[in-house]
Amino acid sequence: MRNKRFFIVLAGALLFGLLAAVSVSRYLSSAQAYTKNLNRVAVAKVAIPVGTKIIPEQLTVVQFPGESTPDGAFDDPQKLAGRVAIMNIAAREPVIESRLAPIGTAGGLSAVIPEGYRAMTVKVDDVVGISGFIMPGTLVDIVVVIQPSDTAQQDPISKIVLQNIKVLANGQNIDQPEDQREANSVKAVTLLVTPEQAEKLALASSEGKLQLVMRNSTDQGDEETKGINKRALLDGDRAKPQPEPGSLKSEQPKLEPKPRRVRAHTVVNPAPAVSQSPEKPRASVEMIEGAKKRSVDFP
Repeated sequence: MRNKRFFIVLAGALLFGLLAAVSVSRYLSSAQAYTKNLNRVAVAKVAIPVGTKIIPEQLTVVQFPGESTPDGAFDDPQKLAGRVAIMNIAAREPVIESRLAPIGTAGGLSAVIPEGYRAMTVKVDDVVGISGFIMPGTLVDIVVVIQPSDTAQQDPISKIVLQNIKVLANGQNIDQPEDQREANSVKAVTLLVTPEQAEKLALASSEGKLQLVMRNSTDQGDEETKGINKRALLDGDRAKPQPEPGSLKSEQPKLEPKPRRVRAHTVVNPAPAVSQSPEKPRASVEMIEGAKKRSVDFP
């Protein structure tokens, strides 16, 4: 009886041991397969601001699954030495090619200027710079108040001369602040323009007075305006319903066209003619009373 119990316990121990060995073997096999599918990816140890030259000490290497490895990632921090960031790179974020300037690009503001564009600085004050809320990355329109060269036109005119212009820097700062709700008073802003836009901006700043007009970062449409002078200014304007913050044009209330002014005239309407409809014939009955005969009409 005791031998029988001993063999049952031994058989159970062998069975559980076999199951444990199989489980460990499968786990090790899957772990080895998972390890073989991992890729080395260089990530930032600290935040790297835009325009900064990267040094290997700012980076570290982590393991990423093969199917989750970002396109353009680097496996060695040494390959990123001297490259310039054209976007802010947060800590623990992979450093990829699309966030870097071409090899050999110098650091600073020049690294964030696309090919075919120029950076141009204009003077601003608290009014022109929208009370210091012009930040790097903001989109603005540029209005100029200028005296026309035509001698027949004596009044100055205001006109939007450039639209959808990106601000590269305010003062010497090319990075967006952490809290964009706080104003930053500066004396100059640097704008991203094409060579043709640079010529217009230079003439506008020397011949007239500039005003920056901030626009929504998602609103990059083109608005056609005729400009305005003193005579058109004194015509006034109609009150428009204020749209909700961040609303699209299709969601904004539409303003009905301004009705024309019509002079009042006294019009005497002639009295309408009364149409006389012919009377309906009434029914009549012919009655004979002895030798007499007469007709009786019924209503």
